Amino acid sequence: MKSYTLLRLIILVTMVVVAVLFIGLLHVGLDREGYAARMLLDRRSTSYPMTVQNIMWVVFFIGAGELLVRIILTAKERGQLSAGYLPEDPHAMLHAKNLIPVYQRAAQAAQEGHFLPRLIQRVILLFQSTKATDQAHSLLNSSLDLFMHELELGYNMLRYIMWLIPSLGFIGTVKGISDALDVTGAANPQSATLLSDVTKSLAVAFDTTLLALLMASVLLLVMHIIQGREESTLNRSGQYCLDHLISRLHVGN
Repeated sequence: MKSYTLLRLIILVTMVVVAVLFIGLLHVGLDREGYAARMLLDRRSTSYPMTVQNIMWVVFFIGAGELLVRIILTAKERGQLSAGYLPEDPHAMLHAKNLIPVYQRAAQAAQEGHFLPRLIQRVILLFQSTKATDQAHSLLNSSLDLFMHELELGYNMLRYIMWLIPSLGFIGTVKGISDALDVTGAANPQSATLLSDVTKSLAVAFDTTLLALLMASVLLLVMHIIQGREESTLNRSGQYCLDHLISRLHVGN
């Protein structure tokens, strides 16, 4: 668990730095008067570089970092399936005395929080105390439900980021409309550039919402793909325990 927290912290700091570098790259590479600079950075804003778009980019990369953490954890969980915790001989039967070294190895690996060794540890511990395979099967199902809920909780921060990015986009839209109204109120009604100034402010306003929706769409797509892989890995872990542990438990001598 400590290693997981440290990993998240390292990736968080790294992605913030990447976001700043990315903004700097756009600043250098885009024409200040071009549409791309206006949409992606709002270069013509008087508050630049503290614009809504730049804040959105930082939040976007933080969300990408959270997705990277989930990808790393999923790869580690999938690696547990090939760790060989249980004998995979189709004719092998597991007696209580055979489970002691399996339990010891699983208990050691379970300290890192992986699903598969935690499942094996729980099932063996219950079987050793009750010698009832039906109770071991019920515990496996209950544990899988709990772990599925644990997976859902792991995406809470990402779901907040998915909400935050569109919210920032709407804030930018409201600010842009407010700026357009200020321009309208302060300008001479007979000015030839009044319409042009107002439409430019309104364009920036709606650009923030468009950019925010694009960012959120990308993160949401990747999140669903990764979450599907995580849930598939958890299901495979349950199937592994069912095939190589639950179905081979033997109560007799």
